[in-house]
Amino acid sequence: QVQLVESGGALVQPGGSLRLSCVASADHYDMGWFRQAPGKEREGISCISARDGLRWTVPDMMDRFTLSKDAAKSTVYLQIDNLGPSDTATYYCAADLFGCQRHSYTDYRAFRYWGRGTQITVSS
Repeated sequence: QVQLVESGGALVQPGGSLRLSCVASADHYDMGWFRQAPGKEREGISCISARDGLRWTVPDMMDRFTLSKDAAKSTVYLQIDNLGPSDTATYYCAADLFGCQRHSYTDYRAFRYWGRGTQITVSS
């Protein structure tokens, strides 16, 4: 079992950037980032495999969303650039032993463990 704690969400103006952090209580888990806007389904963004460091990112998001990992700190980050109102959502960190795979990384059901989320609101 692993506990996840996200941070870094904020109220930002359009065009701004944020870096979200997720600290995990244990290593050796695939880690992923999802988001959920009000009234919408939880949406996969990116993930990183614990075994080989391979990362998957939704193609339409690759230009603005960057996942990175600091293994020494058991922390994964999500850098988001050029934020717009459509990015307003709660952002969640997720973990699972084998969640980060090409065919399933955007499916929230592939990840067993979840943080409580951090809110990003983009507004002028």
